[in-house]
Amino acid sequence: MYTVLMEHECACFVKSEYTNNNTFKTQREAYSYAKTVAELMNDEFCGKHTFESEIAQDNCFVIRVALNAKAASGCSTGVTCDVGCDSTDDWALENTETEGCGSGCGCA
Repeated sequence: MYTVLMEHECACFVKSEYTNNNTFKTQREAYSYAKTVAELMNDEFCGKHTFESEIAQDNCFVIRVALNAKAASGCSTGVTCDVGCDSTDDWALENTETEGCGSGCGCA
């Protein structure tokens, strides 16, 4: 089994139809899902964050989250979402642990 995990769930992710910790039978399915979902979130969400999928250890794919430097002064995408660009998340990228992906799936 292969697992696709969100590194952090921002407010847009929480309000979306997407789910975290999805499992797939093949590596190809997991890779395709992770890449597609990251691209869709970059297009659909408010633009405060950027999303990129990458392979991790122990059959995991992680969708990494980063602050969007272009959106630091406000929305640059022109796309709106349910929470708006002035929303705040209850986590900060600066406080991210570097050990594993934080999912408990065993990737380091």
